[in-house]
Amino acid sequence: MSPHSDSAHVHAQGHGHAHGNGHDRGDVDWEAMAAVLVNSGELQLPVLRRTAARLSELLAPEQEVRRVLDVGSGPGVMTCVLAETFADAEVVAVDGAPALLDHTLARAERLGVGERVAVRHAELPEGLEGGGLGAADLVWSSKAVHHLGDQQGALDALAGALNPGGLLAVAEGGLPLRCLPRDIGIGRPGLLARLDAAQEHWFEIMRAELPGSTTLVEDWPAMLRRAGLTRAGSFTLLLDLPAPLGEQARTFLHAQLSRLRETMSESLDAEDRKTLDVLLDADAPEGILRRPDAFLLAATTVHTGVRPA
Repeated sequence: MSPHSDSAHVHAQGHGHAHGNGHDRGDVDWEAMAAVLVNSGELQLPVLRRTAARLSELLAPEQEVRRVLDVGSGPGVMTCVLAETFADAEVVAVDGAPALLDHTLARAERLGVGERVAVRHAELPEGLEGGGLGAADLVWSSKAVHHLGDQQGALDALAGALNPGGLLAVAEGGLPLRCLPRDIGIGRPGLLARLDAAQEHWFEIMRAELPGSTTLVEDWPAMLRRAGLTRAGSFTLLLDLPAPLGEQARTFLHAQLSRLRETMSESLDAEDRKTLDVLLDADAPEGILRRPDAFLLAATTVHTGVRPA
C-alpha cells in the first residue's frame, strides 16, 4: 500500500507517488500525508541508501553525474539520499503536490544538501512531455509509473530525459509487505493473504480507470529495452525488521492497516473488518501498536537501463 492518498497497494518503498492520475486530491490533508510519507521513508533509509549506492555502481566509472531527477518524489526522503550519494550533482525533486515539495526543500536544508536540491512542480504524465524536465544523468522514479495509464509511454519519456550514458531506475513490483503471522489469534487465519487479494482487485480497477490506460505484459526490463535502453536488469533489496518492532515501525504499520481498512472494506467480510479494527485499536494488546509478534518484511525491486553513449 502506498501511503499516498490515491493508492491502497502496499509499496515497500512508500515514498513514490503519481499525481494527475484522475483521482481527486482536493480533500487530501497534505501535512498529515507528509508525516506518513516521511515516517515511511525514514524507516527504510537503510534500503534507500543501499539502492542509491547500487545505482552509483551501475553507472560507468567515467560517467559524470551532474543532474539527477527524482520523479514522483513525495517529501524528498530519497531526493536527499540521492544528493548525499551523488555529491557533485544537482538533484531535482518532481512532484504534483506543492506541499510535499516544500517538505523536500526543508529536509534538504536540514541535512545540509539544500544548495544542490531543487524542486519542480509537475503533474504526471503531462510533466514528462516535450522534455519539460530537462536532461539528467540519472532518473529515479519509485512507484509512480504504475499510476500512469500508458506505462510504456512514461518509460519512453523518462528514458528520453537521459543524457548519453545516463541511467534510468524505476522501483516497481517486489513482494507484498508482511508484518504478522498467518494465525494472529483473532479472526480467521490468513488475513494478510486476503488483504493481498483485495488489493490486487483494487489495483486492477485503478489501472483500468486511468486516462489512456493500456494493457501490457509488465516485463520491466523488456519495457526499458523498448524505451531504447541497454544493460536492462533488475535487483531487489529487502527491508527486514524482526519482532519486536520499535515505535517507528509500528506507527508505519498502523498507517498501512488504517488505509487498508479505509479503502478495502467493501472487499472484506465482516469478520476481517472486525479483525482489522482490533489490530488498529491503540489500547488492545492484540493491536499492531502493542503485540509482540509484529515484524516488517518487504522486498522492493528496482529495474534499470542505460542510454547508449
